[in-house]
Amino acid sequence: MVVHHRRRTEDVQLRVADAITRFAGSMPFVYIHAVVFAVWMVFLESSPWPTLTLVVSLEAIFLSTFVMIGQNRQAAFQQIKADHDFVEQELELKTNTELTRAIHVMTTELHRRLIDGEGEQ
Repeated sequence: MVVHHRRRTEDVQLRVADAITRFAGSMPFVYIHAVVFAVWMVFLESSPWPTLTLVVSLEAIFLSTFVMIGQNRQAAFQQIKADHDFVEQELELKTNTELTRAIHVMTTELHRRLIDGEGEQ
């Protein structure tokens, strides 16, 4: 997971995508757009709808791309985490199996000694 994070911070394109996605998913982004669109519609153009529709459509295309980049990043991180967790669980299972076998051997030996010890007295 550390390697994934380091690779991500070293890649300029991914840092830019993360920054845009972080800003686009914030309330300041919403406020800025509300103000800009309101000013545009009320003060700058008498008929803003065709241009505004074009701008909003293009922005939606780019923002959806950044959302998909974020989802791909999250999916890659989750895969790395799942792989790591699998390896750790397999190691834990192996350790628990070895401990269970050792306990079985010690219990068997203890029972054998107790039974043999009773017969001698």
